[in-house]
Amino acid sequence: MTNSENRQDEGLHALGKKTEYRQDYAPEVLETFENKHQTNDYWVQFNCPEFTTLCPITGQPDFGEIIIKYIPDVRMVESKSLKLYLFSFRNHGDFHEDCVNIIMKDLVKLMDPRYIEVTGIFKPRGGISIFPFANYGRPGTKYEKLAEQRFMQHAL
Repeated sequence: MTNSENRQDEGLHALGKKTEYRQDYAPEVLETFENKHQTNDYWVQFNCPEFTTLCPITGQPDFGEIIIKYIPDVRMVESKSLKLYLFSFRNHGDFHEDCVNIIMKDLVKLMDPRYIEVTGIFKPRGGISIFPFANYGRPGTKYEKLAEQRFMQHAL
C-alpha cells in the first residue's frame, strides 16, 4: 500500500496534494487521523505565529499568534488541514475572543479530545494587546478538573 493510499484510508485528503487556500472561514477543511497511542496521556502543541483575521467593524487586518495545546483521545488533527483551517480566518471578520473560542469549539467537535486549550496572542491595535484564552476538559473526567485548574491559574 502506498503512502497516498494510507492517507486516503485515514480520510486525509490535503496532505501531499497542491495546497488550495480558502478565502473565508472553512472548518470543513479540518481532517483527523487515528491516535496510535490512545492509552497514553500526552500533549500535542501547535503554534501558528502568523495568524491573521479581520476586524469585523473596520475590516482592518489583525495579526497574532494562535497556540493550541491538547491531549488527544481517539482522533488527532492533521497539521496541514489545521494550517489551511487557520488560514481560512484571513479574510474572516471576527473579534479576537471569538476567533479563539471558535477554533477551540471546532477542534472539540472534530476530535473530541480529552483536553484542549487555545490561546491568542494578538499584536497591539490602538495601543492595546489582547490575549484571549479558552479551554475545555471532557466532562465527568479528570480532564474537566484539569481545565478548571488551568483556567483558574492561566493568568497568574
